[in-house]
Amino acid sequence: MDHTEPPWTRNDALVTGGACAMNLLSYVFFDDPDGQYAVSVAGFLLVALAAMPLLARRRHPVAALAAVLVLDATAALTVPLPSHFGAVLLVALYSVARACPGRVTALAAVATVSLTLLSQSHGRIPPWQDAVFAPLSTLIVVGAAMAVNRWQQEVAANRRLLADRAVADERRRIARELHDIVAHHITTMQLMAGGARANLAEPEVVRDALVTLESSGRLALREMRQLLDVLRAGDEPEAVPSLPQPGVDDLDRLVAESRLAGLPTEFSVRGPRRPLPPTVSLTVFRIAQEALTNTRKHAGAARASVQLTYHQDRITIEVRDDGGGTPPQEGAPAVGSGGYGLIGMRERVALYGGTLTVGPQADGGFAVVADLPLTTDEAAEAAVQHEGAHR
Repeated sequence: MDHTEPPWTRNDALVTGGACAMNLLSYVFFDDPDGQYAVSVAGFLLVALAAMPLLARRRHPVAALAAVLVLDATAALTVPLPSHFGAVLLVALYSVARACPGRVTALAAVATVSLTLLSQSHGRIPPWQDAVFAPLSTLIVVGAAMAVNRWQQEVAANRRLLADRAVADERRRIARELHDIVAHHITTMQLMAGGARANLAEPEVVRDALVTLESSGRLALREMRQLLDVLRAGDEPEAVPSLPQPGVDDLDRLVAESRLAGLPTEFSVRGPRRPLPPTVSLTVFRIAQEALTNTRKHAGAARASVQLTYHQDRITIEVRDDGGGTPPQEGAPAVGSGGYGLIGMRERVALYGGTLTVGPQADGGFAVVADLPLTTDEAAEAAVQHEGAHR
């Protein structure tokens, strides 16, 4: 069965009823010491009828105001009514000022003042109080509507600005992720290819280098595919769930790749291992990945160490190198000069309220130390997720 919806909403009906009630109360309880105006059934009905066009004020604001003015003028000329600028007329004029451009609003305001004064004064010159009250009321209503319009425009502009900023932040995050992945894996692949070319006479060394090269390329493609899927807003759901992001459990593999790439790297863990929130675990992995990549790029023939320390309320990742006894070349880009890698580290750490310390060591080399706080709730939640994943 086809049900036709009414052309007005519940809010329209509530506003119409409220404005009608206020006009009726003003009509019934108007203080008339001279006894010129008497409440009548006809006046009651005409005042109530004048509110009915407000039901269409959202879809047809100008037509609703015109109907209100005609009915209001008819009531004023037919039944003795006190001079008034009622709530129904205020709502109708306000709706026009909210929905229509300035020229239409100005014409509506002039028509409202003129017709109201002519109808309520019965064609005579109105008293100065009425002559001032009607234009002043109109000006207040139109000014309030314009102020609300301006406020809503500013709110909408701020929302668009925040949405654009969120998109830009997400793109920067993806750029940092891609930088971490590409820089690490491409550096490893380049070193593996160079090592294989330099050791063509040793098949085992070449084989290990090619295996690492293949594995690193496959992993880079997989991680980039996961990140680029973020850009597919509104696409159909994936048939196969994406693989999990790397974390602290992958630090052993990261260190092994660093060794195969020609950088002697030690790895140690202090404190009892425990599950970490996935985002914190990913942050630890990315910091170690970026620091080792920078070491291979800038430290020359150096040795590196990665140390993961579990504290009671925080976790610390330290990546240090001895510099290989070679001073940095003049004009070479410094690790801490503000490239995308270092910016990514700082923003990742700042996201969790942690601290990041980067810079040269007193005895030579370079150090990257990130300290990330862990709340009790985060640790408990990670433990529950870890336990549930193994059930």
